[in-house]
Amino acid sequence: MRTLHIGLRVDDLERSLGFYRAVGYEVVGSVPDTPIGHLAMLKLPGDEFVSVELVHDGGPVDLGTGLSHLVVHVESMPAALAGLARHGIEPDGHGTDGDGGFSTRFITDPDGRRIELVQWPAGHAAGLSAADWAGEAE
Repeated sequence: MRTLHIGLRVDDLERSLGFYRAVGYEVVGSVPDTPIGHLAMLKLPGDEFVSVELVHDGGPVDLGTGLSHLVVHVESMPAALAGLARHGIEPDGHGTDGDGGFSTRFITDPDGRRIELVQWPAGHAAGLSAADWAGEAE
């Protein structure tokens, strides 16, 4: 089993598509008429599969408190922030800069969702795994 993608309801599909394209997502397809609304399928350039589905049903988006944030890996934090700035997207707060090149920043999508940008240190795997907690007591 594996998680396929996350579906995010959006208030304004075109505004959200502009934002997510600025982050680096590519639209791979859409399904305009479904029982849950218009679906836009997004993936990042290095990914083979869709990871985000934008869902526009015409109703207002109420975020609630259930989703804390999404996380997107970037190769270079300075390059990612410069690219976002060209689209008028600035980070929220200062972020974290750790040892060996680890860096994080948060941005906010048009509907108010937080997205954490993460730059791993050189040589780190593409994502988190049990190896990141090796040696910790259970």
